[in-house]
Amino acid sequence: MRSRRALVAILAASVVFIAFVAAAPPIAYDGDPGFVTDPVDHVATLIGTGTGGQTVGEINNFPGATVPFGMVQYSPDTVGNYAGYNYGNSRSTGFSMTHASVGCAAFGDISMLPTTNGIGAQPWQAWERIAHDDTERGVPGYYTVRFPGTRVKAELTATTRTGVGRFSYPRNGRPALLHVRSGASLAGNSRASIQIGEDHTTITGWATSGGFCGKNNTYTVYFAMKFSQPFTSYGTWDGTAVYPGARGANSPFSGGYVEFPAGAVLEVRTAISYVGIEGARANLAAEGAASFNDVRDAASKSWNATLSRISVAGRNAHDLETFYTALYRSLLHPNTFNDADGRYIGFDGAVHTVAAGHTQYANFSDWDTYRCLAPLQALLFPDRASDMAQSLVNDAEQSGALPRWALANAATAEMSGDNVVPLIVNLHAFGAEDFDTRTALRYMVNAATKGGVGLGGYVERPGIETYLEFGYAPFSFEFRTDGWIAAASITLEWSVDDFAISRFADSLGDTATAAEFQGRSQYWQNLFNPSTGYISPRNWTSFFRAGPAFVVSPSDFGQVGFDEGNAAQYVWWVPHNVAGLVTALGGRDAVAGRLDGFTRKLNVGPNEPYLWAGNEPGFGVPWLYNYIGQPWQTQRTVDRVRGLFGPTADGEPGNDDLGAMASWYVWAALGLYPSTPGTPILTVAAPLFDRIVIALPGGKTIRISAPGASGPRHLNYVSGLSVDGQPTDHTWLPESFVRTGGDLSFTLAAYPDRSWGTSESSAPPSFGAGSSAVTVNVPSPIVTIAPGSTGTVRLDAQRMIGDAGDYTVTGTASDGGITVTPSTGQFSPDGSASIDVPITVARSVSDEYYLAFLTSTVGQSARTSTVLVVVQSPSE
Repeated sequence: MRSRRALVAILAASVVFIAFVAAAPPIAYDGDPGFVTDPVDHVATLIGTGTGGQTVGEINNFPGATVPFGMVQYSPDTVGNYAGYNYGNSRSTGFSMTHASVGCAAFGDISMLPTTNGIGAQPWQAWERIAHDDTERGVPGYYTVRFPGTRVKAELTATTRTGVGRFSYPRNGRPALLHVRSGASLAGNSRASIQIGEDHTTITGWATSGGFCGKNNTYTVYFAMKFSQPFTSYGTWDGTAVYPGARGANSPFSGGYVEFPAGAVLEVRTAISYVGIEGARANLAAEGAASFNDVRDAASKSWNATLSRISVAGRNAHDLETFYTALYRSLLHPNTFNDADGRYIGFDGAVHTVAAGHTQYANFSDWDTYRCLAPLQALLFPDRASDMAQSLVNDAEQSGALPRWALANAATAEMSGDNVVPLIVNLHAFGAEDFDTRTALRYMVNAATKGGVGLGGYVERPGIETYLEFGYAPFSFEFRTDGWIAAASITLEWSVDDFAISRFADSLGDTATAAEFQGRSQYWQNLFNPSTGYISPRNWTSFFRAGPAFVVSPSDFGQVGFDEGNAAQYVWWVPHNVAGLVTALGGRDAVAGRLDGFTRKLNVGPNEPYLWAGNEPGFGVPWLYNYIGQPWQTQRTVDRVRGLFGPTADGEPGNDDLGAMASWYVWAALGLYPSTPGTPILTVAAPLFDRIVIALPGGKTIRISAPGASGPRHLNYVSGLSVDGQPTDHTWLPESFVRTGGDLSFTLAAYPDRSWGTSESSAPPSFGAGSSAVTVNVPSPIVTIAPGSTGTVRLDAQRMIGDAGDYTVTGTASDGGITVTPSTGQFSPDGSASIDVPITVARSVSDEYYLAFLTSTVGQSARTSTVLVVVQSPSE
């Protein structure tokens, strides 16, 4: 394995990484690779701290010190980076206590900057250059960097609720200063306070921040800081002036400084709490007694045990480092929210106490994390995952509704969909069982039928009455997110959410609720436009917008009607009924060609009709080929997307989003993917490693064998698979596999095997119950007809079920003198039909506007379309 020093050197030269790889010697075969025994040695926290794709390229990972799911993320910040740190920026404001790889400004609370420079006139804007060279190092539980201008060396480590900093000042006669900024949160502060202790060894304070992505959420974090030696002088500031000798300041820009003798080696222990200063002091007392080195060792051991839940054996050092760093990123959030004594601040603003032996968690970016992260965490740590699910139930009990995108103790409602639902259901499906499932289901159903009204104007599913009336979210401001109408993607997300409710209810024995929501999970079909072959926004009159389905403006972030994407990207988001989607799109061959074109580019952002691998709606796309009899294309495409990751600062294709991106890579490296939210179904591709062991509860394991996966030829195509010794051509694993464990034996090849996994029965399951047999559209719903004449309107139809049968179109009109001639026929082989429907106007009908109602019937399904008939006599 490469040394840490060499790895950091590669990080510093990430722009020439491709050349580095090209120059590397070939990997010689030296027998079966051994399992990694100390995974912490394969994690570099500077990986993925730079910029990935050209669009929304900020990866926003932090390199600092933390423990698994810790309250504290003690890490450096750089000027102007809204999530805290960017490897390409050397101007550092210091080190703050809280971080997350978010897409809007958040956290960065309670900052400190060691320096030997004078206080200056505006210390609240101070920064120092850090060295992005081989002296900057980040490993699990430890981070170090130097400041070249002042020659200060900083080292950070952490426990669950405390950060321990060790700052070594040069012996150059200059005073050793530490700035402590209470009012320095990355999203700004509405208020903040600092109090310098009279014992000359402590500082306390608090900061209130929030406003995530423009929302009205707030939180207050409290801190207690203890120094290893007394400071000799001190002062504060309030954002307008500096006050030497003052001990306190209250201002959104408040802060203070303390001074120590020149050449000091200073240890600073800082605990935080969301309950109060006394809670922070108690956390400090509970976790802040050990030495810096002991804390660092304990953090490393904790990470080593945590990461060892997955053991891999492979020859490629780059892949090992990328994998274990991605697994590390997948185990940072959500975060411990309760103090050491179990107390935490609830969504209702009151102090609650979590049950003994359990943890209250916060910070769930559900739109991002329900797809990959929740299943991974539940598979590896079902007890923690149970506490995560219970935490969200607790939040609902305190506020009235399940929180969407919960940050600290508030629901931000960021992004579209009701994604807290599939997050909880995925946790449950992959192993989390020790939580109040009945109460969770009650809140899910309440939101899905009545909206789910919480506190402060929060509604879990705004517009639910309209949605249920129409069977889709009409294109209107009622269905907007951040001022942007996202009605089409809301319909797609709510269809997935309702499927998750159905599966959850079924697992709890509530068959009536399961059946109701299984039917609702097919509402995506109501937005399928057979005239264009896309899922498109539809207005309240039931009409689709005329013209092409894919329309974007370069000045917009995606296409109106969709959230962070466009019609070409969102058409694939029907993960629970892929077979139904394939039928709608014209069958396997048509879908294969369409996927080939769509995946020609891999990471384009929201304004092009190609895959955007750097954002969550595209996560499942590479795996869709498994559903259409071309699993070798899944294997190829997954491997191409895996190639966007690597052991460099820019080693992720987009925003990590609290582990969402990293967890996709973890699954992909295992050759597995949780393809259907709400179920434990795993679909397969070729693993990256020759051998893998995943530890499950009760001593069970998933054991994966893929000889040659990491060898010199990089065998990345599957030519055979056995499950527990039995050969199979299924491209998916039984639902029970995540509970029972077992053996997966892959046979790999260097070239595509076009025979394995290609039959209809090889495809992963789809859940089409409740589907409509047909969708229809009248592209030009206005027809002008003279009295005594017949006109026609074109009706486009698409079969949505493979064996649906023929179609019949009948009609009525608002005037008895207007008749619709019935039409019957067969669908074309791709399931489409373009039907000319005759409408006759009797001579007795007066010139006026009339309505005709066309009913298209296929099997037991019927769709009604409205046509405006303009009766107009010829001009004389």
